[in-house]
Amino acid sequence: MDAPVKTAPKTEVAWKISDQPVAYPEALAAMEARATAIAHGTAGEQVWLLEHPPIYTAGTSANDADLLEARFPVYRTGRGGQLTYHGPGQRVGYAMLDLRTRTPDVRAYVRDLEQWLIETLAQFNVKGERREGRVGIWVQHGPTATSNEREDKIAALGVRIKRWVTLHGVALNVEPDLSHFSGIVPCGVTAHGVTSLADLGIQVSMADANVALMQSFKKIFG
Repeated sequence: MDAPVKTAPKTEVAWKISDQPVAYPEALAAMEARATAIAHGTAGEQVWLLEHPPIYTAGTSANDADLLEARFPVYRTGRGGQLTYHGPGQRVGYAMLDLRTRTPDVRAYVRDLEQWLIETLAQFNVKGERREGRVGIWVQHGPTATSNEREDKIAALGVRIKRWVTLHGVALNVEPDLSHFSGIVPCGVTAHGVTSLADLGIQVSMADANVALMQSFKKIFG
């Protein structure tokens, strides 16, 4: 699609925080409705912080063979990426932003989402890193029985863009049940596992995660 002319954002981003898990179909419908309203100029940008009940979601590049055991409901979604898990203890951030008023560049937007997660983790003294050829944010830690250190994913991201308005976003593992990831090959990566702030020995409340995500978002996106 042709990139629109960039203009200055007109309003501040609105924040929505859900304290109880939100069913995925309900969240998807609300996100789609908000994105459509943004595209039509009848609503402003919004970031929604929430949790889901345990589910697996499959992006547009998902491989059915990566669903090892359908322990939880599986939802096909229009976001990019492969299979991932969402559940309690994981903070999901859905960003509905108007790239027509920002930088109309999909790759730049993905980099900004990655940096949002990296800056959030830094507030808890965790070094999150990108990896070439692997989606998400990764941390090195250890040791294990066979290695002095290992590398696991601590945060995921997936996006969809309609009429230059963004949908979906990021997922930060605060304190989810990591055994729930065993039903899939997360994002198609078999050589590495998943971790969380709690798994790293860092106790963070959802309220703390919210504050860190909001502060880091403003630093990256304004």
